[in-house]
Amino acid sequence: MSQSALPPHTAQPSTPRTVADLFSGGRITAIPRKAARREQLLAHLAETLFAADRAYTEPEVNDALRTVHDDFSALRRYLITSGLLTRTRDGGSYRRATATR
Repeated sequence: MSQSALPPHTAQPSTPRTVADLFSGGRITAIPRKAARREQLLAHLAETLFAADRAYTEPEVNDALRTVHDDFSALRRYLITSGLLTRTRDGGSYRRATATR
């Protein structure tokens, strides 16, 4: 069967997915594997969990991320590598990035 001859019930309408789709009961159900979807989640976490004008210690970052997912260290690492959180060289202080990408 050619691709154009697929039955109509197999075609899925394209609906925008929101970050809310990744949560159940206020917790992340799974960290997305797709980079674009993960970036969407990380931007949401950076904006909702961390104030732009405040420095955080690593335990404070961990505690904030633990409220949404058990693998807080992976989330912290993703936030740093994506540039949404910055940290000092010694890892003693974290901040939400101020420049938008």
